[in-house]
Amino acid sequence: MFRSRRVNEDEEWEGVVDGKSRNMPDGSNLYHYLKVAFTDGKSRKIRVDGSLWNAVSEGDGIVKRAGSAPSKK
Repeated sequence: MFRSRRVNEDEEWEGVVDGKSRNMPDGSNLYHYLKVAFTDGKSRKIRVDGSLWNAVSEGDGIVKRAGSAPSKK
């Protein structure tokens, strides 16, 4: 079963980057993922654009506000 890792536009959260990965599941598109540990103790793997993926490292803070894309804190 397919599981979407896209971030919903109305979500709001803060967290810390726990890991980075890239994948080409369909063989033609490269997707960038961050594993984020949220401030509430949960963690999730999210899909982000390449520029954010390149800008963050493990241990960096990341924030997502409603109506905007995730960004480095």
